[in-house]
Amino acid sequence: MDRTSDDPRRIRTLAVSAEDVVAALEARIQRDRPVVLRATPPFSGRMRARLHVAAGEYDGTPRPLHVDPAALLDDAAPSYPRPAETEDALRADPDAEYTVERHHDRHETAVATWRETVVDHVRDTATVETPRGPHEVDVTVLG
Repeated sequence: MDRTSDDPRRIRTLAVSAEDVVAALEARIQRDRPVVLRATPPFSGRMRARLHVAAGEYDGTPRPLHVDPAALLDDAAPSYPRPAETEDALRADPDAEYTVERHHDRHETAVATWRETVVDHVRDTATVETPRGPHEVDVTVLG
């Protein structure tokens, strides 16, 4: 029996590395780039999705599955810290004087904290978009 298919709905479990999830999310937010997690055919029950910059049209068939990394996050996932937010927090801190260096350090710390914690919000199951409609998969985070 053939355990692979051209249909991405064959996937039951999608395995992603924590680093790829964070990098994809950050690239989409920071640089507005079409970064996805891609699973390439043939599709089977357990697939690995890797970091990929989606550029242009794909000519081959079957098409790879492109997963928006945000689709893997639960509703409680922290938002990416913006420089203006860390500046406001620093200026509101009565125990710290605002300086550009202190703002830079606080923002750097906020981004590092986001990177460490956002992976804790990857869902156990997620709905991914396929050419044939939405499909629910189990999600396994590697690393």
